[in-house]
Amino acid sequence: MLTDIEIASNAKMLKIKEIAANLGISEDDLEPYGHYKAKLSEELFTKLADKEDGKLILVTAINPTPAGEGKTTISVGLAESMAKIGKNAVLALREPSLGPVFGIKGGAAGGGYAQVVPMEDINLHFTGDMHAITAANNLLCALIDNHIQQGNPLRIDQRRILIKRCLDMNDRALRNIIIGLGGKVNGVPREDSFQITVASEVMAILCLASDLADLKARLERILVAYDLDGKPVYARDLEGCGAMVALLKDALKPNLVQTLENTPAIMHGGPFANIAHGCNSVRATKLALKLGDYCITEAGFGSDLGAEKFMDIKCRFASLKPSCVVLVATIRALKYNGGIPKTELTAENVEALKKGIVNLKTHVENMHKFGVPVVVAINRFHTDTEAEIAVVEETCRELGVEVSLAEIFAKGGEGGTDLAEKVCRTIESKPSDYKPLYDEKLPIKDKLHAIATEIYRADGVIYTAQAEKAIKEIEALGFGDIPVCVAKTQYSLSDDPAKLGKPENFKITVRDLKLSAGAGFVVAYTGDIMTMPGLPKVPAANKIDCDNEGNISGLF
Repeated sequence: MLTDIEIASNAKMLKIKEIAANLGISEDDLEPYGHYKAKLSEELFTKLADKEDGKLILVTAINPTPAGEGKTTISVGLAESMAKIGKNAVLALREPSLGPVFGIKGGAAGGGYAQVVPMEDINLHFTGDMHAITAANNLLCALIDNHIQQGNPLRIDQRRILIKRCLDMNDRALRNIIIGLGGKVNGVPREDSFQITVASEVMAILCLASDLADLKARLERILVAYDLDGKPVYARDLEGCGAMVALLKDALKPNLVQTLENTPAIMHGGPFANIAHGCNSVRATKLALKLGDYCITEAGFGSDLGAEKFMDIKCRFASLKPSCVVLVATIRALKYNGGIPKTELTAENVEALKKGIVNLKTHVENMHKFGVPVVVAINRFHTDTEAEIAVVEETCRELGVEVSLAEIFAKGGEGGTDLAEKVCRTIESKPSDYKPLYDEKLPIKDKLHAIATEIYRADGVIYTAQAEKAIKEIEALGFGDIPVCVAKTQYSLSDDPAKLGKPENFKITVRDLKLSAGAGFVVAYTGDIMTMPGLPKVPAANKIDCDNEGNISGLF
């Protein structure tokens, strides 16, 4: 059996100008990065402005498990399957972060015969967007420390600097550090910390900005610190936002690539959904909607995280209206939710499946709360039995949703034509009535209560003293009427990763909140979620190699 990277290496890619031409994009609107990837010009947005939008399809999933769900694989395969049944579909995905690539999760370009290529480039440096975001973020941090060093006319309280440096790598040693050591010439000593690039507000801003002017305006609104009188200090006060835009102007342009079956894919932005809003850029999605009759996009982790933020943040800001949600699950993962250890998931266990399928039911019900029809995609494995499949089909019948057994990993687009047909049929027969879960004008606590009780199914929310203080400060600054973005474990509907299935009789604990004024939302931190992950005992990096001819192996 070939590995993902071996399958990708054997792909018969078209030159990127051919992929663009098939979409009606001229070479003048293409900025190539080699033969197989390119950025799309700013002028293209203007040229397509009057074109009617296609249908928006969101791919999400149940809570992730060690058994794997294959959400990106289904997303890629669905786009390929749409082409198989004669539909014009364009894929819109997030860019991978180097943290998971070298950590435990691996890459984010799909798998098997449903991948986005060139897979090695995409999973590594790609077109440099992540590096540009890192540089812009860290320039702002450097300006703050230089401002303090040069006399601190803004009277910044070095104990209340809010923005963190970032790095697109898992590195727990940088979570809490001391900077400015070594004498007066080396700066003012203070506590600092790093977060992973994909958790930075600059990443969120890039993904939500509509154009360069909006990007600059959002960067200027970043709350970077408080002064010694407790008054806010914004990025605009440091007069470096123009330089940040200069670093980000090319990164703001979406990237065009292709799938193994030469279906067009736009990849742009990459915020994590457990610690950020978890969606690719608004610009990429809007461009895909103009270029295709169907735009297939995904949101990170389970629907309680990425999909909720997609509906309540991205769609709200960008005036998007999803036509259908595809909810991905595996029978193995559902059995895991039923309490079966990973080592026993290949054996038939109908009782465990019946117990764990409540997780699937909850996610379907949650998506219906946004007024959008749902299709369930079961990423099929050869170990799935007819008795287990029957349980899933019966559950979906009870929920009133279509279900498709997809074999996309093994067969590519051919393995998902049934899914594609059911998605198209659902869009035609069940018109979307999308609406956000809550009114953003509500107080912060009311919005958090709505998410906790309606989506997580919690009994309520507990606030620490620090969280109470943060809410008062944010509302006093006039930012109480913007959406909330909850940082929470992806492994459970609750804030406890050990509680699988559909937890009951629990409350969510919010330990702190942070204003992301530039992005336009408030981040609420629950549990022990961290914005700088660490590497596992045996990192994926240990298995990656590059030979003398430049051929990469071990990347997945």
